[in-house]
Amino acid sequence: MRWVRIAADAPAAGVDTSKDPVTIHESVEGYSGPLCETVTVQVEFWKLTYGSAGAGEHTTSATEAPPDYYFDMDSVKRTELRVDGRKELLVKPPEKFYAGDRSVCVGALVAVYVGKPLKSKELPEQISTESGGLNIYGGDVEFRTERVAEYELSPPAAPHVCSPEGKPTADPYDVPDTTGVPDPLYPTPTFSFDVNDVLRSPSYGD
Repeated sequence: MRWVRIAADAPAAGVDTSKDPVTIHESVEGYSGPLCETVTVQVEFWKLTYGSAGAGEHTTSATEAPPDYYFDMDSVKRTELRVDGRKELLVKPPEKFYAGDRSVCVGALVAVYVGKPLKSKELPEQISTESGGLNIYGGDVEFRTERVAEYELSPPAAPHVCSPEGKPTADPYDVPDTTGVPDPLYPTPTFSFDVNDVLRSPSYGD
């Protein structure tokens, strides 16, 4: 698993940037291989359908508690590889898996792991949130096994408007979730600075 972690690259998080294949790189001799024996590696993709536990009670204030979410995990593709580090291997994501027009309640998860296919008892029971909302930088997925070398989460766009069944109940542009995934029309405030102040040479007496 440690060697696969070095060699594997999963697609970057985000709907528009996750269409690249999963890559198992060729080894660099003397650094990360080649391996003496081949290793069985699985590349698996799951569709995540999110539902809000508080259907109809959309969060609209940054001071309110963030909503809780249910998610349903469906495996849509699994590819088994025999890896020894002597050549690069590519696994394409399922067709339309990261489509830009997918439901705002649907996310995607890909994992690269060693050995046999994961059992249900090894799958995550929860996907952690950051600052009250889904982590848009890949997420923190708690697999219940040490076999996972690499994973990447592409979160749903607006789970706060989803019913418990994972169906949109409102237009996310009308119901911004200030404690969850940032909405393009409601950007997260950022600090700014004057570049001239940063680059200015220090002078005595200032």
